[in-house]
Amino acid sequence: MNTFKTLPFVVVTAMFLTIAGCNNPGRTSNKNSSNDSIPDKGFALLELYTSEGCSSCPPADRLLARVQNEAGNRPIYLLCEHVDYWDDAHWKDAFSQHQFSQRQYRYDSRLKSQVYTPQLIVNGKRECLGSDEAAVNAAVKNAVAKETNVNLDLKARQQGNNIQISYSINGNSPANKLLIAVVEKHAVREIGDGENRGKTLNHAQIVRSLSSFNITGNKGVEQISLPADYNGGNYEIVGFLQDENTNEIVSAMRAQDRD
Repeated sequence: MNTFKTLPFVVVTAMFLTIAGCNNPGRTSNKNSSNDSIPDKGFALLELYTSEGCSSCPPADRLLARVQNEAGNRPIYLLCEHVDYWDDAHWKDAFSQHQFSQRQYRYDSRLKSQVYTPQLIVNGKRECLGSDEAAVNAAVKNAVAKETNVNLDLKARQQGNNIQISYSINGNSPANKLLIAVVEKHAVREIGDGENRGKTLNHAQIVRSLSSFNITGNKGVEQISLPADYNGGNYEIVGFLQDENTNEIVSAMRAQDRD
């Protein structure tokens, strides 16, 4: 692995990342851990920081897409956030946004890790190399096994180019932010230059927009704009509650269509 982006004041070594794996107590190497029959008590919100310009990212994209696909109806949610610090004159990621790079930096300042791709953040509390299958499976297993006392319910209704989100929160939540991600489930891109030149990349769970709202009560209604190509078949809405003081995510849910 030799394609991590070198950032100002950041030094990342592939050896360190491979050995460290997930910064998660109780890590195991059971590759089938995500399919264990133990009932889920909690949830796993997986934020993968990735880029079309990074040759180390496609294996992580494929791994996390498989985790998402195998999850079925389990409370496992994948958000692929394409960063912009790989963008240059050779290639610009069509899905990159500066806000995702900023979000990754905020995580790493608290986690005291490095900023790199492909990096996976789990429930805002753990990080690991996104292509490390054993570490990813262990992180998912540990996250869904931890009981949560907060439940988020989301209902969505499309109104033209906007979507109205009604939310309700049950339980004593420390979160002060509701975040709503508009997620494109799948896209195919031909890469014309950069480290992935000549490759066809299959993207999954691409975050097209991420909106943040202050929580003022246990119920509310918010409205967000939709991408021009939005359609219910290839998009979904994922919401989650986050404590911006600690970065911990305490609940997550896919929005259900409101009649």
